[in-house]
Amino acid sequence: MKSDSLLKPIIIGLAIIITALILGNAYKNRNAKQDTISVIGLGTKDFVSDEIYWSGNFAAKAMDAKDAYNLITADKAKVKQFFLSKGFKETEIIFSGVNFDKSYRTVTIEGENNSTKSESIFDGYTATQTISFSSKKNPELMKKIETVIDQTAELINSDIQFNPNQVQYTFSDLPSLKHDLIEKATQDAKERAQKIVKTGKGDMGKLKDASMGVFQITGKGSVEEDSYGGTNDTYSKDKTARITVRLAYILD
Repeated sequence: MKSDSLLKPIIIGLAIIITALILGNAYKNRNAKQDTISVIGLGTKDFVSDEIYWSGNFAAKAMDAKDAYNLITADKAKVKQFFLSKGFKETEIIFSGVNFDKSYRTVTIEGENNSTKSESIFDGYTATQTISFSSKKNPELMKKIETVIDQTAELINSDIQFNPNQVQYTFSDLPSLKHDLIEKATQDAKERAQKIVKTGKGDMGKLKDASMGVFQITGKGSVEEDSYGGTNDTYSKDKTARITVRLAYILD
């Protein structure tokens, strides 16, 4: 009985000590989490696109599919000759296959008692063909493509209505560009953290956490806000790339 009466206070005392240790470590860890500094660094770079892609299409229409094909074939020869006359080589001109679509027109038919109804009537075949040009790391060819874009209206003189698409500009070495920006953003974040800690008369410890933001490519001088999923402008030749990096350091 006596040993039992002594054992109970000992167990209670050990429980109190263990609880105090657990609470003390929790408080210590909580403070450790608070003793950090988190900063965001920015890396930006202006660059000029070295790749270009541009295309356009033309069409011919006839009631018979064979006639539409013959017309589009004749127009293709005229379009090809036009671009050859502008200094392009045959290997630089890419034609797609011919695409056929049935055309319909809507007519209104009058019935009895002034009633009307609409009906679709077959209106022939439309044959469409696309021509495209591309250049990679070839400034001379890129310039030639950019120049001819504004000259395609001349095809009207050959009875061809040419429909140009918007030119697209891209960059051939995005991986190296990204690596460069990550390095700049990381260095920028580190320097920001050092300045803050120095101003606060503290000591900066080891890096605790690092995360990268989205990669953005916008037209140079654009005021477009960053997009959550990232932005990739393909319509501007002169561009600006940017990336953010968040760093968290422990404070000693």
